This record gives sequence, structure tokens and C-alpha cells, in this order.
Amino acid sequence: MFPKLFDFGEVSLFGLHFHAVLHTYGFLLAAGFLIALKVAAVRGRKVVEANLIMDLGLYNLVSALVGAKLLLLIVDWEHYRHDPLSLIRSGGVFYGGLVAAVLTSIWFFRKHRLSVWLMTDILAPSVAMGHAIRRLGCFAAGCCYGKPANLPWAVTFTDAYSREIVGVPLNVSLHPTQLYESLVEFALFGLLLFLAGRKKFDGQIFWTYVFGYSFARFVIEFFRGDLERGFVFGGALSTSQVIALLLVVAACFALLTLRRLPQKRTA
Repeated sequence: MFPKLFDFGEVSLFGLHFHAVLHTYGFLLAAGFLIALKVAAVRGRKVVEANLIMDLGLYNLVSALVGAKLLLLIVDWEHYRHDPLSLIRSGGVFYGGLVAAVLTSIWFFRKHRLSVWLMTDILAPSVAMGHAIRRLGCFAAGCCYGKPANLPWAVTFTDAYSREIVGVPLNVSLHPTQLYESLVEFALFGLLLFLAGRKKFDGQIFWTYVFGYSFARFVIEFFRGDLERGFVFGGALSTSQVIALLLVVAACFALLTLRRLPQKRTA
């Protein structure tokens, strides 16, 4: 689609010469992060100071990027073993980033003596919003593309640069799986905000998000056409689908368990 937002051409800076490009994916990734951070700061202002939310956001940004790249490296080791530099321009696996960010957040909450489940409830809608915008960046770049499809809403990529950087097939009608996931995330964002004022226990919003996203991701994976995300069981399921199944089970268990625990209802 539109992998480059701006192409500045050859640029000289401090004696270095390079081709400067502002990628649409990078721009939307940054925009999604900032919007998500703002949503979290507004939602959490009655519970925690805004500067703590900002600090947490920066910690999570770094850990999510590292986690996403690390899981991508694990699931497609053979490719990146022979071409390690291509890992830099690859987006990463969302689940790797999510797990890394969650672990970082738990460490941060305990360090500042904040309620883990209350804080994850505050942050969950921001994760959905940020990821929804990020997937629009994936669509612009052409990564995370779908299988061939003969449908009215199928999309066709024609930009040779997209083919070069992410390997998307050109001039082939494909499922817009990036948009499927983005729409799911926007819908989850609305649902989580709706539930936030009606929740029965801390942790309900976070685990509802985990369940909803994981279930949707499991289904969407059947329509994905990119192969570098890794497969198991002889190719029957992708790595992300296995993780999704485990998280669906974990979410159901957590929702049932937390619901039975005596808790004060919090906003």
C-alpha cells in the first residue's frame, strides 16, 4: 500500500551519507504508542500519578520491542541465523511483546506498590488501541499479509518496496488480515471501556482483553499468508495459535478464579 510516508532521499549528517525514509509503519507505531499512553494516563489519573504512567509506558515500549523481536527470532531461527540484519526491519511477533510488557508491568507495579490487577485493568484498553493503530501500519507496509482470496474486500499490493522489505506477494488479491485484526482491536477497545464502569472485580478488564484478542487471533491466523511466523504440529497450527489457545485457557481460569475472590470494587 503505502510503506513510505516520506522519502527524503540522500541525506548528509555529521559526515555520514544515508537514504532517509519515514516509514508509515514506524509513524503509526509511534502514534499508537502515544495515543495509548494518553488514554492510560487519563483513565489512571485517579489512581496513580501521570508521571508513573509515562515511566511505565517507556519501560513497556522497550520491553515490548525486545520481546517481539526475540519471539520472532525464536520461531524463525533458520532465516535470521543466515540473515540477522533482516531482523532489524522485521516488525516482530505481538505475543512476544505482550508477554514481555506484562512481565515488565508486574515488576513495575510491585516496585511502586500498585495493585497489579487494578493497573492492568487501566492499561488493557490502551493496549487494544495501540495495537489497532499498529496493525494499520502493518497494512501500509504489507507485512502480516493474508492468503489469496477472491472476495470483494480483498486487497492487492503493488509496491515493489513492500515486496523488498516484507516479502508480500504483488498483484495478488489477498485477505486484508491486518485490517481484520485492527477492527477486532478497535472493537475490543470499545468493549473494554464499556465494561470498565460495570466490572465486578479487579482483573476482569485485562483478562477479558486477553480472552477476546487471543480467540480472535486464533481465527485470523487461518487467513494469514506469511510463513515466517512459525508453525508446529507439522504445520497444523501456527506458533501464535498455540499461544492463543494457552492464553484463552489462562483467561478463562483467571476470570473464574478472580470472580470468586473477595475484592473491593474499583474504577
